[in-house]
Amino acid sequence: MRTGTTVRAAALGAATLMMITACGGEGGADGTEDAALTLVTGVYPLEWLAGQVGGDRVAVTQLTEPGAEPHDLELTGRQIGEVSEADIAFYVSGLQPAVDEAVEQEASDAALDVADVVELHPIGDDGGHDHEGEDDHAHEDGHSEEEHGHEEHAEEEGHEEGDGHDHGDLDPHFWLDLDLMAETAHALADRMAELDPDGAQTYEDNAEAVTAELEAIGQEYDEGLADCAHREVVVGHTAFAYLTEEYGLEQIGVSGVDPDTEPSPSQIAAIADIVEERGITTVFTEPLMPAATADTIAAESGAEVAVLDPLEGVTDQSPGDDYPSIMRGNLAALTTALECS
Repeated sequence: MRTGTTVRAAALGAATLMMITACGGEGGADGTEDAALTLVTGVYPLEWLAGQVGGDRVAVTQLTEPGAEPHDLELTGRQIGEVSEADIAFYVSGLQPAVDEAVEQEASDAALDVADVVELHPIGDDGGHDHEGEDDHAHEDGHSEEEHGHEEHAEEEGHEEGDGHDHGDLDPHFWLDLDLMAETAHALADRMAELDPDGAQTYEDNAEAVTAELEAIGQEYDEGLADCAHREVVVGHTAFAYLTEEYGLEQIGVSGVDPDTEPSPSQIAAIADIVEERGITTVFTEPLMPAATADTIAAESGAEVAVLDPLEGVTDQSPGDDYPSIMRGNLAALTTALECS
């Protein structure tokens, strides 16, 4: 991780380079010169939301390259310069340490942290697990759900959330909660209006349009997941707590909230046992994660493998090409896997 001194030095060098080249380079926003505002962000859902709310008045720069794992982001000097020069640094603290550091050091006045806008869920508070109907596998051993893997049979592995990327005490994957996305849209519109009063009505109208679309998707989820044969959602890492909590599903994670944490063989075996015992038909993998673990569990349990996208980025493996279509693709995958009618 860069020190504050390194960040400042890199930003100065980047600013000089930007003056010479007069462009953002690869990953920069188009139409920056004509835009009323500039915004930088490091994860796809925030990029999508900024584009929807800002429209043509805001030039949005995505710091994470397409297809890259956003948790692993390391900023170049040019990118730090973009953070420093942006009117709005739109991020969720705890998700990308490099972005957190750059904003703190170079763009604190421009910061719009989602953690200050909506109430993020504590990691381990519920963890997306709905224990209703688990009489056969009751959690009577007093274990800690903060391990955020599959606690029933794998607690002895001592899985630590802090390995790799430290999300702190809050789960940053808020964008899988449609209501929180709508709240964030309005907060973003308010900030844009403060900085660009001439566009205030545009930003408000756009936020209302986004909210309407999110509400429509939410209605589809309410109807699609109302009557399902199964409630268990087996995933590679526990990024889906906001979604599973909202719709009364039980998230069973092979590893914790950090996607880079490698599960042990005994953890994998424990999940495979649960999948087989409960008659779970599907094990989910993600577009930005290797499918090997899910394939192993499926082979040992007789389940199938399908994609459930945490929307950390868009790839050719995603079940859609933007936030709404991927959310709807996830709903289709869930209704099939959970045998919903």
